[in-house]
Amino acid sequence: MKPCVYLVGAGPGDPDLISVKGLELVKEADVIVYDYLSNPYFLTLANNKCKLVNAGKRLGYKALSQEKINKKLISLAKGKYKKIVRLKGGDPFLFGRGGEEAEELKKNNILFEIVPGITSAIAVPAYAGIPITHRDITSTLAIVTGHEDPEKKSSSIDWESLAKMKSIVFLMGTKNLKKNLNKLIKNGMSKKTDIAAINWGTYSKQKTVLGNLENIFEKIKSNSIKSPSIIIIGEICKLRAKLNWFENKPLFGKNIIVTRARKNASILSKKIASLGGNPIEIPTIEIKPRPSSYIQKRISDLNTYEWLIFTSVNGVEIFFNEFIKKNSDIRSLGKLKIATIGSETARAVNKLNIKVDLIPEKYTAEGLISAFKKNKIKKNRIFIPRAAKARDKLVRSLKSMGNLVKEVKIYDTVLPKKEDKVEIQNKIYSEKIDFITFTSSSTVENFFKYVSPIQIKKKKEISYVCIGPITASTLRAYKIKPSLVCSKYTIDNLIKEIVKFNKK
Repeated sequence: MKPCVYLVGAGPGDPDLISVKGLELVKEADVIVYDYLSNPYFLTLANNKCKLVNAGKRLGYKALSQEKINKKLISLAKGKYKKIVRLKGGDPFLFGRGGEEAEELKKNNILFEIVPGITSAIAVPAYAGIPITHRDITSTLAIVTGHEDPEKKSSSIDWESLAKMKSIVFLMGTKNLKKNLNKLIKNGMSKKTDIAAINWGTYSKQKTVLGNLENIFEKIKSNSIKSPSIIIIGEICKLRAKLNWFENKPLFGKNIIVTRARKNASILSKKIASLGGNPIEIPTIEIKPRPSSYIQKRISDLNTYEWLIFTSVNGVEIFFNEFIKKNSDIRSLGKLKIATIGSETARAVNKLNIKVDLIPEKYTAEGLISAFKKNKIKKNRIFIPRAAKARDKLVRSLKSMGNLVKEVKIYDTVLPKKEDKVEIQNKIYSEKIDFITFTSSSTVENFFKYVSPIQIKKKKEISYVCIGPITASTLRAYKIKPSLVCSKYTIDNLIKEIVKFNKK
């Protein structure tokens, strides 16, 4: 395989708006050379061996000049790397200087591919409820850079023709806005023409202001609209009053910390983002399976048991990974009945086309104990593969009912090694945090290895959300009162209750 540089459009900000091909390349890349406007979330998807190069350019700051970026791409392609991803905000060829980079690569006989991205010129107005074309208003559109090359002796924009357009989008439009609007007015555009300025479009922190060419500067200043922003001009801006959808989502603008293990966090994060919230992932636990030889030895007599109990999704995944290694056929489970604590754990079992025989009404150890008592399950042989730090309540109670119980600790929940304590503290203390979610006692305990309970209590705006009473009890041990304890102990219900709580 020859080295290839992929100029990938990351889209406007919302990570769900990248193309399928772009996302696959991010995950497979040997190197990612990324821009300031490409969502940092994409970097968390890179494989462990991927080299990350910050080429971010924004107003007043350059990690690398364009000339250095070009040279960097060439040197990487001539080095040991095969798949180099140049990750650019929006689309590589729309004011993204992707054409210049492609020319340099061609000059140096380096293979390249272009992966288009959704441009902010279309996506950001759409997220603000402004269609940039409309049959009854305008069938033409001008997309203009708000920041021409400063080394040009004169503008290459035909301002006279532009002033006649019914729909105009300025990208990178705030710095030179006054100068650009004056040119439009000078060339005949009315001062009363509608205009919108959108800051951080498609992100949860999106902010939109409406005005006209005469008063927009005052509104931008009073609402702290800064870079990165885009400007939309034309009667189409009026449609926002009817079509604004994104900023009306139930968790819009809310910063919500997700403390689950990174492999599990994406489920909760996606649900938060789908409701307009901003999930901030601070993984406080890492799932570390015990050695395969250790587990294999302890499941060798599984066929002598009558019940198999799972207390978590992680337990299901790790157990069956080892079970299939040993047996190769799921039918080797024989007549084993399966019980799970919780519907999510049951779904993980069902994905393997295996029926779950018992799910308690309450998704706790106590709930399962009650279900076993109600069904008079006594003097049975019960096998429980689970986390090393799990409460012993379940095992003790089942034994007291006359059952023979074998508990196998198949994984540990440990503090992630890769997480930077200082970076985590900066995320929490420098941002306005609305909610912190805890989905287990381990997430609570490890969270406070990163931050001081005394310090975080000073941030009065934070609401603390616990998935259930056991997790809430652990939080109270740190002298922090839970703001919300979920009535049903599932991720779906946790989200529902946050939305309900947020409406108060």
